[in-house]
Amino acid sequence: MAGKSDSVWAIDIGSNSIKALRLTAAGDSVEVTGFDDVQHGKILSGGNIKPAEKDELIAISLRQLVSQNNLGRDDVIISVPGQNSFARFVNLPPVEQKRIPEIVKFEAVQQIPFDINDVQWDWQMMSNTGSPEAKVGIFAIKSDVVNTALEHFSRENLRVSTVQIAPMALYNYLLYDRPELFKADNQAIVIVNMGAENTDLVVCTKSAVWQRCVTMGGNAFTKAIAETFKLNFEKAEKLKRTAPMSKYARQILQAMKPVFTDLASEIQRSIGFYTNSNPSTKIVKIIALGGGTKMRGLVNYLQQTVQVPIERPDSFKKLAISPDVSAAKFHENVCDFGIVYGLALQGLGRAKIECNLLPRSVARSMVWASKAKHFAAAALVLLAVSLMCLGRTLYDKVSYGSKANLRQKISAVVKSAEQVDSKLNTEKSKGMGSEAIIQKEFKIFEYRSVIPQLYQTILSALPNEKNTTEQAEIYKAFANNDVETVLKISRKERKQLFITSAAVYFASDIENAQFGTIEMGIERGAGAKTSEESGTSEEESTLPEELTGTIREVKPGAGPQRQAGFIVTLAGYSPYSNIGELLDPSGTKNDKSKWGFITRLLHLNDVNDPNASYEPNCPFTLFKKTEVKHFKLETGDVAIGVQMPLGIGTQSTITQKPKKDKVVRYDINPEENIILVDPMTREIIGRVAELDKDGRKKVDRTGNPVYHANDHWFVLNMKFVWKNASKETASTVSSGGS
Repeated sequence: MAGKSDSVWAIDIGSNSIKALRLTAAGDSVEVTGFDDVQHGKILSGGNIKPAEKDELIAISLRQLVSQNNLGRDDVIISVPGQNSFARFVNLPPVEQKRIPEIVKFEAVQQIPFDINDVQWDWQMMSNTGSPEAKVGIFAIKSDVVNTALEHFSRENLRVSTVQIAPMALYNYLLYDRPELFKADNQAIVIVNMGAENTDLVVCTKSAVWQRCVTMGGNAFTKAIAETFKLNFEKAEKLKRTAPMSKYARQILQAMKPVFTDLASEIQRSIGFYTNSNPSTKIVKIIALGGGTKMRGLVNYLQQTVQVPIERPDSFKKLAISPDVSAAKFHENVCDFGIVYGLALQGLGRAKIECNLLPRSVARSMVWASKAKHFAAAALVLLAVSLMCLGRTLYDKVSYGSKANLRQKISAVVKSAEQVDSKLNTEKSKGMGSEAIIQKEFKIFEYRSVIPQLYQTILSALPNEKNTTEQAEIYKAFANNDVETVLKISRKERKQLFITSAAVYFASDIENAQFGTIEMGIERGAGAKTSEESGTSEEESTLPEELTGTIREVKPGAGPQRQAGFIVTLAGYSPYSNIGELLDPSGTKNDKSKWGFITRLLHLNDVNDPNASYEPNCPFTLFKKTEVKHFKLETGDVAIGVQMPLGIGTQSTITQKPKKDKVVRYDINPEENIILVDPMTREIIGRVAELDKDGRKKVDRTGNPVYHANDHWFVLNMKFVWKNASKETASTVSSGGS
């Protein structure tokens, strides 16, 4: 079979000209990258053309082809005429795969109507892999026909890689270029390829091909004209080609009419023979190719006689044309390029039938010839390497003898280094005991990493761009101090929790440990004491001891010791209108997008975020969230003059007068003009009184002021079990350490 190449030249030597086509693989398609149609000096099948003159005419045309085109190193595949060829498809008996070549050879001897030693033959498996029926195609042609064709190319130093019979090339062309014609295997398409001397008739189905050569072609019409008008062959050929424009067109057509009739009868007889042999197959279309079909009126006459639709292609459907090639000139010769198209497809590995009738002796000599230069190059390289190795050996010998003293010095240095290394290993072995003592002393400090880990776990469960993806933009804006972007979202719609203080206490018995307290206070206003009046600085009053890094143990109550863990107290505030939904919404079940801060703390091992601190196998577990003595949540409105966690917002003084154009206004503590604002956005976060249209505070039925709430504060007390705490670690933490 032909090997697959990126580009290939296909050449067909006809009686009128040499047709050549170069195809290049371009992904799943093929592209025309070169073509030529070199006319012979004379028609090879004309009258009085001797074999020697015929060979010379072919040689001249081949030289012209080579000079006009760069054949380069591309594979060359050629065709041989179909009149002396043989193609047969046979079904093999059920045999093992390895015995198929033996059975095929037996069938070839039986089927080929020539002496097997006088032909070049090949075979190809036609059935699909796994099919219960093994069907093979056997192809053969006389050796002298192949050798004669190869002599033309060998004289011009053109190496042929593949030889194929013309009818099989036509079959490959039609099956590749017009697959839509083969709708079913019982429908056949007939190719009528008319040359100068013969007409190839190829019946094509999806899985088989049948061929017959009609010994009548374009020359038959020329001879009829020559006999009628008493002209020589060359003048009769010229008259035939110019018949449509001649004033003797009617007489010329009348002279050719018997040939029309005989040709149509031969084609009809051949089709009838095929349909009688294959009664289940129907002929649906005829494709007319070859220079002879250009004759005026021939296609219409055949269609009327055979009663089958005939198409004469004016282009190839699946063939792209390179921009470097003249598309107009190529389409002028489409009907002449059917054979070379099929040949080139085989060279690119895109053909159905890939048999190769190139003599095996020629193929072997070509392989050896192609490898000869590689053998010569390899021999030269081997010689050069051998000389280099010999020279290197001599050089190393001289160099080695001249450096005896240097080797002695090196040996002495190596020996000294080995002694030093031995002493070093001895000293290292002595230090292993000291290393163990050091590790033991440092082990008591390992617990310190657990507190940052717990803080990180809790903080990672807060609303952020990963947990609350619908507001990821606002969290990024906060990180970049982008106030303008933050203000685009209404404050009451911002799903944020701000932690103002946190306390963590270790408990060796988490079951009986009591909650600590977080510092609460009243912001200045409504009679509250300022930090100056209480004698403490603002930083000292709002910064709990736990944030300075001190860990205190909460002593357990009565009862047996249970699990070790941590008491955690968080305080802070939120601008979100429904703080309960943000902390611990109900009815979320497994919908993680609806989880709140407490919900995520409750499911630390179920959060599928490998980058989060609360990833699976988290060392902490929220302890008994459903029991009040182990879990407590308090919330309230942020306001001046009420009890709430310290550190919420920033106090600011403002003067604001009621406006008459507003029916209701919010009061900004008119007594002292003090408000609580967001330290970043400067929005009011504290509770404010409502005013009526006259600017006075609105009151309820009991006479109390009516307030409008903004942000909300929260205090969250909870416990976490420390799953990885050992008795030794718990004892170390309990004994102190800061």
